[in-house]
Amino acid sequence: MKDGKVITENIMKNKSFDLIKEKVYNNIRLTVEDALFLFESKDLLSIGELANYKNNKINGNSVYYIVNIHVNYTNICINRCAFCAFYRTGKESDAYSMSIDEIIEYIGKHHKLNNFKEVHIVGGLHPSLPYKFYLDMIRRIKKEFPSLMIQAFTAVEIDYLSKISGLSVEAVLYDLKERGLNSLPGGGAEIFNPAVRNKLCPNKISGERWIYIHKAAHRTGIGSNASMLYGVKESFADRVNHLNDIRNAQDEAGGFKSFIPFAFQPKNTAVKNSSLTSGYDDLKVIATARLFLDNFKHIKTFFVNLGINLAQVSLSFGADDFDGTLIEEKISHNAGSSQPSGLSVKNLKKIINETGKIPVERDTAYNIAYN
Repeated sequence: MKDGKVITENIMKNKSFDLIKEKVYNNIRLTVEDALFLFESKDLLSIGELANYKNNKINGNSVYYIVNIHVNYTNICINRCAFCAFYRTGKESDAYSMSIDEIIEYIGKHHKLNNFKEVHIVGGLHPSLPYKFYLDMIRRIKKEFPSLMIQAFTAVEIDYLSKISGLSVEAVLYDLKERGLNSLPGGGAEIFNPAVRNKLCPNKISGERWIYIHKAAHRTGIGSNASMLYGVKESFADRVNHLNDIRNAQDEAGGFKSFIPFAFQPKNTAVKNSSLTSGYDDLKVIATARLFLDNFKHIKTFFVNLGINLAQVSLSFGADDFDGTLIEEKISHNAGSSQPSGLSVKNLKKIINETGKIPVERDTAYNIAYN
């Protein structure tokens, strides 16, 4: 009797997957129930095969990358997120805050050697930096390096700038755009479920506020990325609801350029009894995102968190973007990442070529960069 029940359950599971497969092949949108089924399924290879098919229909054999630099202008932050190993209160010996001149010098030093196309800027919520500092930072970077695209300030930072300036989010975004801001990064999304969020980052803006700020950016003509932090004891339903909120926002405003799943890095954080995500789960998140987020063209794999080898494999599980050269990534490395903090263009292209894919250099807006 038990064997008969197992056979019946397997038949139902196969039938459910066949229905999802039929939807994908016929370009029919998956439901939240479909996405939940994929997360609960143990058939990773079949999910990966389907995600690879979907990605090939959208992006062909291309894998995108960008020549960029990360600038983390301060690690001093008024928030105390449990998952973050980057923030400092300001009293520690390694707490820092860069002046605008130091930021310009740092970018200029590396720009001479790397000729990057984008500067990616995020930092802590510093308690004493004035609103003018942020405007002047963007203005100076654009003045000194007019060819660079500037991707700066998470939705959390934009909300903070609104508070310290007394201006609306829309006014802050307009001010930044006028001075040269091109795009918002996807950080700060974490997991939208309030119960999980309150444990991880009780002082951070809500998921609803994060969505609102990104939609406001899109209306202002500023593109952005979306993200999800996973491996923080969230449920599969939490993941699916998070992806669904992002998909709905994309339906409304259409300004997200890519989706980036971030695997949690537990070292040096305050999250208790935590561990690294498994490669099995990492690949399933990427593949499910590719299948569910039908209004996103690009799914990014973040080699800093996954490792270069698994990131290579993810290119056959739905990912089409290998991120960038980074130069010196700090946030994940403070949380224990043992991967390189940056890659040369030569090495990055070699990594992509080894998978049988075609490396394609892009800019922030996914325009192909011709040298």
